[in-house]
Amino acid sequence: MEDRFISWYNFTEGFGKEMSLAEDVFTNMIKSGLEDNCLTKMDFTFISDKKENLTNLSDFIKEHYSYTIKEVKKCDDIWEINGETNEIPLTRDNLMYWVLDMYKRGYEFDAGLDAYGGLFDPKIQNFPDLKIFKADHYFNMGIECYNMGDLSGSIFNLSLAITIDPKDVDIYYSRAVVKNELYTWKAALRDYDLAIEISPDFINALINRGSLKDENGDYSGAVSDYQKVLQLENVDIESLQQAYFNLGNSMLNLNNREDACRNWEKALSLGAEYALERISTHCK
Repeated sequence: MEDRFISWYNFTEGFGKEMSLAEDVFTNMIKSGLEDNCLTKMDFTFISDKKENLTNLSDFIKEHYSYTIKEVKKCDDIWEINGETNEIPLTRDNLMYWVLDMYKRGYEFDAGLDAYGGLFDPKIQNFPDLKIFKADHYFNMGIECYNMGDLSGSIFNLSLAITIDPKDVDIYYSRAVVKNELYTWKAALRDYDLAIEISPDFINALINRGSLKDENGDYSGAVSDYQKVLQLENVDIESLQQAYFNLGNSMLNLNNREDACRNWEKALSLGAEYALERISTHCK
């Protein structure tokens, strides 16, 4: 068994606790006068049993986030690093996603998110200017953050874009993708729902929502989404391949091997070579 400071079991067991703690921290900040989207710098501390873990984590954060990080230091039998974020627009959801982002990054480098907090003056609060910048500005910032690996920064900006333009389906779709990467699949599903509610024929959202449903046991719901794609006109070939292939997977999960094989074979006939493995394994 791998010798880790933070095991996968520890990570999964602590996930819900981190969400609850973030909720408590935000509630206390609200009681102190914080208003939604107040631009706030958060300080944070990671710990690990190995210096190299924190050195690697520090290098990663410096490269992918606009944060400042101090030198790794030893405290008794443990190593720690401290840092500070850039200004982030704090809301209940934003704080939670920032915490989950840091919690996830810590785990990836076998370190634990040990503490965090944010100081603000309730009498002097600054906010993002939603009048000067259009939704496209924050959407582009959200995509840029995502491409850099700053997942929470992506959500901050995409959420601001939605505040400005709550009817833009691409923003909901993009935020759903990021939320799912932070293991909040139910919240991701809600964003896909909103995108599809606005644009019922949004092919990529239907396929992604179907995949998310399948991954979480809603096989019949996944089948409905894939079938909806296949009923649409002018669907591009790659989407058809994916819809047939995924439909086959969900049919297999529903113990319908015959329909599963038929859909994989259809995907293969459209050029989806990746369906061959499924066919050779399940369709003998």
